[in-house]
Amino acid sequence: MRLGTMCNAINGGTIDEVVAEAEAAVALGANTFWSSQIFGHDALTVLAIVGREVPGIELGTAVVPTYPRHPMMLAQQALTTQAAINSRGDAGLCLGIGLSHQIVVESMWGLSYSKPVRHLKEYLSVLMPLLEGKPVKFEGEDYRVQGAIAVAGSSRPSVLVAALGPQMLRVTGAFADGTSTWCVGPKTLAELTIPTLRQAAADAGRPDPRVAVALPVCVTDDVAGARSRAAQIFAVYDTLPSYKTMMNREGVDGPGGLAVVGTEAEVRDQLAELKSMGVTDFNAGVFTSDPEELARTHSVLRELV
Repeated sequence: MRLGTMCNAINGGTIDEVVAEAEAAVALGANTFWSSQIFGHDALTVLAIVGREVPGIELGTAVVPTYPRHPMMLAQQALTTQAAINSRGDAGLCLGIGLSHQIVVESMWGLSYSKPVRHLKEYLSVLMPLLEGKPVKFEGEDYRVQGAIAVAGSSRPSVLVAALGPQMLRVTGAFADGTSTWCVGPKTLAELTIPTLRQAAADAGRPDPRVAVALPVCVTDDVAGARSRAAQIFAVYDTLPSYKTMMNREGVDGPGGLAVVGTEAEVRDQLAELKSMGVTDFNAGVFTSDPEELARTHSVLRELV
């Protein structure tokens, strides 16, 4: 199981601070460095800059929303970012995409969220061949696309989808390289996410999918206190229906119940459980600012590498 860390500065910090966080991830020994795409810097633009300055680590988006970006435009941007990263001659881009949420798509962007499964299937039908350098001629309900893209010095990035429900997982398994999850716990991963994704990939003749799981993590002796802090820090995710459905399925009362917390031995055991069920990438959302807890958390994560 590969280790990743999540960028915190992408929304509230500067680009220099993002670069510094990527350098810290390399120093930790992390395999991957992930950036969200919310309402701060544009993730792919920043990762292209990071890719020119910080060698030795895969750079990923977790995740870029699909609705505001035409798949042909996203393919062009992703391939350009990949070309910038490839100039280092080592690890490349992992393009994580997702639908975002109905309240964002409809209330902020003024777009329809009426057929999300159809949207994802059509989006991937256009995006994937373009990333592979193939021309596309596609006639769907949401997209009618004819064209091709050629970006010198690039190659196809790995593509993960933030898929939660069964239908989204089946489309993801059939078209993409795997999934990137948040607010999905071990019970749900073992019973729903991983088997559904693997079966869909097998049915489509695709390789075993990549399963990148992001969860809050903190090594501490105060488990109750850490869970309470996680509940406060990540409270917004308790208000979004798609994430709330996953937490209800898991049987936890909010994001605090999903956090990977405890002593060194307890956190090791929780990470080992994720690995044993088929999680290929763990994306650590370290949420403590206490120096002792931070040092202990980083020590355990370094062991994972």
